[in-house]
Amino acid sequence: MTIKEAQEAVDQWIKDYGVRYFSELTNMACLTEEVGELARVMARTYGDQSFKAGEKPNLGEEMADVMWVLLCLANQTGVDLTAELQKSFDKKTRRDATRHKENPKL
Repeated sequence: MTIKEAQEAVDQWIKDYGVRYFSELTNMACLTEEVGELARVMARTYGDQSFKAGEKPNLGEEMADVMWVLLCLANQTGVDLTAELQKSFDKKTRRDATRHKENPKL
């Protein structure tokens, strides 16, 4: 599935099952919540914390939840994430062409 197809699939799901998008501000709060849930799993999987009874290492599920809300926000605000991601690659390539290779810390 391409990013464009994912944006379209989320939009269709909202139309079929979700009635309407939550407001942009509500979805921004939801995105923050989902990133927090992803951070919790990362801390328990790769950090010093351990899972509590009943918790499971659902890293992929939490990443997908973050992506879902981000796709909603992109749809709501008219952002073409495919185009924006390409712009980001172009910017980073120009800016960091040798930066990381020349970094002695890496």
